[in-house]
Amino acid sequence: MIRALRAQVYTGMNISTLKAISPADGRYAEKVEDLRGIFSEYGLIRFRVLVEVRWLQCLSEEAAVPELAPLTSVMKGILNHIVDDFSISDAERIKKIEITTNHDVKAVEYFIREKLGSGPEADTLKDFLHFACTSEDINNLSYALMLRSARVDVLVPLMRDLRSKLNQLATENADLSMLSRTHGQTASPTTLGKEVANVIARLDRTQKQFSAVEILGKFNGAVGNYNAHAIAYPNADWPAIAHRFIESLGIDPNPYTTQIEPHDWTAEYCHALMRYNTILIDFSRDVWGYISLGYFKQSVAKNEVGSSTMPHKVNPIDFENAEGNFGMANAMLGHFSEKLPISRWQRDLTDSTVQRNLGSAVAYIVIALQSLLKGVGKLEVNSAVITADVASAHEVLAEAVQTVMRRYGIPEPYEKLKALTRGQAVSKEILLKFIKTLDIPESEIERLLNLTPESYVGLAAQQARDI
Repeated sequence: MIRALRAQVYTGMNISTLKAISPADGRYAEKVEDLRGIFSEYGLIRFRVLVEVRWLQCLSEEAAVPELAPLTSVMKGILNHIVDDFSISDAERIKKIEITTNHDVKAVEYFIREKLGSGPEADTLKDFLHFACTSEDINNLSYALMLRSARVDVLVPLMRDLRSKLNQLATENADLSMLSRTHGQTASPTTLGKEVANVIARLDRTQKQFSAVEILGKFNGAVGNYNAHAIAYPNADWPAIAHRFIESLGIDPNPYTTQIEPHDWTAEYCHALMRYNTILIDFSRDVWGYISLGYFKQSVAKNEVGSSTMPHKVNPIDFENAEGNFGMANAMLGHFSEKLPISRWQRDLTDSTVQRNLGSAVAYIVIALQSLLKGVGKLEVNSAVITADVASAHEVLAEAVQTVMRRYGIPEPYEKLKALTRGQAVSKEILLKFIKTLDIPESEIERLLNLTPESYVGLAAQQARDI
């Protein structure tokens, strides 16, 4: 479906990406192709058409609306064709109608009237097009369908791909001891796999929250009270009819609204994405640092250039690109979250122009995720550097020694190890000499003498495998 939409959006377009104002439609155009059929002007129009047609079909099946008979098979085919085969030329026709109407949603209604043709059944249906609707009934469901499609068809698959790559990195390096750095200083060792597993665990939780965000819609008329519905058919159960219709689109009904759906769920959607993005900004910066330390190498493409003047350089550009684009997305998502739930009285139009930028924020996330996937795929673990770094850090064993001392009641264990190690170069010999003076069981002395920085990783390896 995504590929078909992409092909249709490109049909008839002959604008060079070099003239695009936004990098999402210029430099990074190929990376966001799957979003074009969802968030473009074409995408918005297509979803509007879908909502209008499905509402007409819904009304035709309601016994409470006797003037509208059940659809014939021919008319069902016509209506389904309008939705299923909607093309770029159809969208262009609607834009042409809009020049006359100066109203984008009304232009959709008139387009459908044209498509219905003439005849008794078609003439009756035309009278029930956009029945009891306000434009925002159509728009809010269209944006809900957009964000649902973006989540299901684009974002979650990319998230899963990244999770898979990170999981491979974690499990393959579950046992690779690595020096921790708290406050930038040497700290108790971990394993490379465990550090990646930490990121996976955070992403899993946030992705679950994002996937659980309830996508809501309203279809209750001009100010949310079913005013027009009730005056036309006072005996119909309009809330139930509207709820059935909304649910048929895969959206959850919001029964209490003004003219607009209040966008609280959109803010939740954006906030969940912001938290997910923030975790990956953190990860991108950490990997950037590890590349700088030499913990990772990056696979090199023969013809790539790392610097215009320094030919030796292989820059961590994928992680820098990811960090920057996640930041761009979060800046926009933060504005959406703060602005969209606010509307003057029963509605103003400030949400309308802002919502048109939802696709831009998602585009920056897609660009960032693709960069991160590429970057992680290019990482080559430099186990020699990682192991040499941790093997030389004997001071990290001070924690182990003083903890065992506590077990056997030796007074002031922390203070003794602090005096021995803090701010000083600690060699293996110094530490072994100190251990041999301890008044603890010989078996424990032997265990501590055999302890190395590389082996002092606790349960890190198992935690990495468990992810």
